[in-house]
Amino acid sequence: MPSLTVTGVEGIPEVREGDDVVALLLEGCTRTGIELADGDIVVISSKIVSKSLGLWADSADKAAVVEGETVRVVAERVAGDRLTRIVRARSGPVMAAAGVDASNTGGVDRLLLLPRDPDGEADRLRTDLLAATGLRRIGVVVSDTAGRPWRAGQTDFALGASGVAVVDDLRGGVDADGAPLNVTTRALGDELAAAAELVKGKTAHVPAAVVRGTGWALEDAGPGARALIRVGREDWFDYGRAEAVRASLGVEPGALHGAAWLTPSVAPEDVRVRVERALAIASMDPAVGGGGGDASEPGVLEVSADTAYQVGLLAARVAAALWGEGFSATIATKPFVGEAGDHRARLTYTARQLPTQMEDR
Repeated sequence: MPSLTVTGVEGIPEVREGDDVVALLLEGCTRTGIELADGDIVVISSKIVSKSLGLWADSADKAAVVEGETVRVVAERVAGDRLTRIVRARSGPVMAAAGVDASNTGGVDRLLLLPRDPDGEADRLRTDLLAATGLRRIGVVVSDTAGRPWRAGQTDFALGASGVAVVDDLRGGVDADGAPLNVTTRALGDELAAAAELVKGKTAHVPAAVVRGTGWALEDAGPGARALIRVGREDWFDYGRAEAVRASLGVEPGALHGAAWLTPSVAPEDVRVRVERALAIASMDPAVGGGGGDASEPGVLEVSADTAYQVGLLAARVAAALWGEGFSATIATKPFVGEAGDHRARLTYTARQLPTQMEDR
């Protein structure tokens, strides 16, 4: 039967700026009783790579630090007085807070950043390992932690890689029953990172592991972990659920700086708050001419604008924004003129039945 081993490298001390990670790793291997061999893959936590590079930032304003490490915002939510953003990080992947982290910092009261070129750092470590050991074929994966769409919790993934086959594209082949494989592509780099995390953990001070027996190590650098990142038309999760609706209304994620009440919360919110937020988002288009609305009657929202065209446009935008807040809305077929001479339209809205984890199970 095929088998592999995953062994945590113990005895690596707290890494400081300027430390030689490869030397510390090899010393840890000696203490653990590991003798590296051709074909081994070394999985190293991004934390110790960042520490050795001195990638620290002041913790006084985490939001500003995250913004500096962000290519674009994918989704954002308020949790109490904190704003959490899912972003495409400058290091490559989509993840919470661009990977900016204050955990496992070795007692340093600062924020730790991810390397901007994780594949390059993995390749540098691999080159140094080959030179130090005299071996010809060693893979290196720099791992980090992130959540995934549709799944609770976090898992480790390949942030950077060198000398590793990170993707096994099985499309065009057949399965064990002879049926054609049309979409199956294994994320080998991420599987390696997740397997290594089983022995590294988050609290055991074991920042590296050696995976043996995969047959996935290469003699050259290989494609790197960026080959695992979906971009452009391949990215089906370009926006969060609410953000996709807002973007269609011209309000991109991250554009509403300093307006926390306009950002959805992870906690349950009052219906009135969500409806007023939808109205505010819908009214941001200059084409509606500063139109507004009245949500004082439960289940009914009346919008107004200067012209019939503007009120129709506003009503359609409000209906879309309400959908993003979890409501279905129906627009009355005929607008009318209000007492103030403005044009008005009436929408009725009801909460959509959104599944919960308990209902799904």
